[in-house]
Amino acid sequence: MIHQYTNNGYPIVLDVNSGSVHVMDELSYQAVPLLEPVWEAWQEESVGYSDQEEDIPEALMERAAKALRKLPCTDGEKREIAGELFALAQAGQLYAKDIYENYIFDFKNRQTVVKALCLHIAHDCNLACRYCFAEEGEYHGRRALMSLEVGKKALDFLVANSGNRVNLEVDFFGGEPLLNWQVVKDLVAYGRSLEEPYHKKFRFTLTTNGVLLDDEVLEFCNREMGNIVLSIDGRKKIHDLMRPFRGGQGSYDRVVPKFQKTAASRNQMNYYVRGTFTRHNLDFSKDVLHLADLGFEQISVEPVVAEKTQEYALKEEDIPVLLEEYDKLAKEMLHRRREGKGFHFFHFMIDLEGGPCVAKRLSGCGSGTEYLAVTPWGDLYPCHQFVGQEEFLMGNVDEGILRTDIRDSFKECNVYAKEKCRDCFAKFYCSGGCAANSYNFHGNITGAYEIGCELQRKRIECAIMLKAAEAELE
Repeated sequence: MIHQYTNNGYPIVLDVNSGSVHVMDELSYQAVPLLEPVWEAWQEESVGYSDQEEDIPEALMERAAKALRKLPCTDGEKREIAGELFALAQAGQLYAKDIYENYIFDFKNRQTVVKALCLHIAHDCNLACRYCFAEEGEYHGRRALMSLEVGKKALDFLVANSGNRVNLEVDFFGGEPLLNWQVVKDLVAYGRSLEEPYHKKFRFTLTTNGVLLDDEVLEFCNREMGNIVLSIDGRKKIHDLMRPFRGGQGSYDRVVPKFQKTAASRNQMNYYVRGTFTRHNLDFSKDVLHLADLGFEQISVEPVVAEKTQEYALKEEDIPVLLEEYDKLAKEMLHRRREGKGFHFFHFMIDLEGGPCVAKRLSGCGSGTEYLAVTPWGDLYPCHQFVGQEEFLMGNVDEGILRTDIRDSFKECNVYAKEKCRDCFAKFYCSGGCAANSYNFHGNITGAYEIGCELQRKRIECAIMLKAAEAELE
């Protein structure tokens, strides 16, 4: 499968199955789709021909000449172009076959180990964010704080169900985790006590709105937390509109200095300022750049996912504007990098060399199998976005997984189980998208959230363009 596009003046060819990216001259770019059926037909017909042979058969070159007859160049140039493209094909970097579907049987039947938990340390919050899927921390239920006892059982469950995996991840989530700060600290200490006897290593993270962030919290986080996610939506007007206190007052002025101090204290690494854009700021690139201008170098601003009835929800008619915003952002990021003022944007970060493992390519985050959410009273759900939906209640920290059928359904959830993913060039980067979004919009976990798909494809195109531009700068 080939995906071709031009972005910021770069003619880019992505060979989807191999993950190879090529920036080509215009004639080669035009030749790629013309030679694809020629190569595929040759592969099917040829007996005894190996892709590893150095010489490209003359009969294949003759077919190429016919396919390229309308290309505006000389016969010699056509031959040279065909030779170069077929050489890439021989190397498995162009017109590559899909090898991942062969893994599906083993993938579905793999042993399930849990490697990450999202601990809902507090089903309560001191803000009233308008788009919050957690309903100010209540998650379709009651306000509650996780007890130390439940938290310990959750970590014991993680250790017991992690198999031979050494590195385990625990995210303290909410609501607002700092409302239950002492339990956070005690659970970190308990987790550390499990590491040596069980040959495990915990990586803790914290997601916070910053209202209660102080020097004591920051000192502890810098010592114990592998990552901190700091919630801020960008410009003051936008942030205060969407992330107010319950009394309606804005929170921007309260949290920005704390976040700046946090980022500086962590040497601009191992943190993210994380925002959400809505229909109120379709020009979200300005919010990203505002955060960069505040001095943040690790930035994530993501599209809201909400019911169509919500006034802030994104609509299909907004897509062209949003795609243009991603292009604007990518160009400005490139400009700033050239001036030595670069920053990282989470959705433009892409690995074109190693890339994710096969499991990640096929199923993404591992929700419902490798990754689970734990409520304050110890119930287990596939992820934080399913919490409170009783049909996805999988078990609890006392008895473990009771609904193995739910787990098995998530094991079946992969890019080959989703019809809309099969012919999508982005499938091995987004891994089929978010199961919760699919369920909330289509009633099943194997569908696709269309607006999210459109935006994801554009983000991947921009990310690859930035990689191509960076290669020129090296």
